[in-house]
Amino acid sequence: MTAALALSFTVLPGSPARAAVREQSPAAASPTVAPFTEPGFAGTCAWHRFGEGEVPPWWLMFTDPLCVEYSKRDITADNGGALRFLVAEPARVALSLMTCHYYQQDHWSVQSTSGATPVVAWDGQYWWDKSELRAGARLTNFRVNGHTVGIGDAATALRAEYPDLSRALGEYGSAAGETGLTVALPFSVRCALAD
Repeated sequence: MTAALALSFTVLPGSPARAAVREQSPAAASPTVAPFTEPGFAGTCAWHRFGEGEVPPWWLMFTDPLCVEYSKRDITADNGGALRFLVAEPARVALSLMTCHYYQQDHWSVQSTSGATPVVAWDGQYWWDKSELRAGARLTNFRVNGHTVGIGDAATALRAEYPDLSRALGEYGSAAGETGLTVALPFSVRCALAD
């Protein structure tokens, strides 16, 4: 217990130990917010794929990196799809919290009734690497009531009159319905010690 307390105090913000850990990490030199990139561990992912409302097995919480893909295309009230989603989602989130390296891909569609135009739909990628102190998220094919929405749409609309702004926005999504970024994460003692 005493060793754990001593370790906790040595990695407080601004402490020399924390600064030393951050100096050794490539993420320490990364900007706080940057365009979306794949995580460094993406090439080592063994993907676990789950269907509508399917709850992953509990033992996956011990998998690191944990890479999952979820189908969430049937979030619909008239056929129970929304209820299946609501029942499965807490277990899916809880599963992700244990791992230091997490990558999720999912496919969303929320509609009032089966076969209706989705109120909102997108394909998502979300990851974190608590060892490198980075996380990323990207939405592609993002649509609201059937219309694409995203930084990519804004970049296209501004290109003719504001090319510099268009280029800057385009770093965060250049395709229609695309938006993405990478951000800094707070320090994790458990994940720093695990590496």
